[in-house]
Amino acid sequence: MARFEELDVWKKSARLSADLYKVMASNKDFGFRDQITRAGLSIPCNIAEGYERETDKEITLFLNYAKGSAGELRTQIYIGMNIGYIDKETGKLWLKEAEDISKMLHGLIKSIRARTTT
Repeated sequence: MARFEELDVWKKSARLSADLYKVMASNKDFGFRDQITRAGLSIPCNIAEGYERETDKEITLFLNYAKGSAGELRTQIYIGMNIGYIDKETGKLWLKEAEDISKMLHGLIKSIRARTTT
């Protein structure tokens, strides 16, 4: 099994998390800034934590947490765009990235589950 650092989904989510921190750094709404950066950070962290676990069941559990965080992040991006904290162009890019990450996680979860049932 690959190390988490080799996974494209981990790399993509880590880049997105870093972008969130950079762009949101100047936002004065601490609550919103904290929540959106935490959701973004949670994605690569849960992928990493899952891949450091012993069983496929544990791995898929943490990948599901990461997928849930990607959904949470998309919600926060929509809200951030609606209240003017995130410009539309950046928001659309982040939404696509978060959705791509969700799809990648879904595929990874499916493949891990398939190998445990065969």
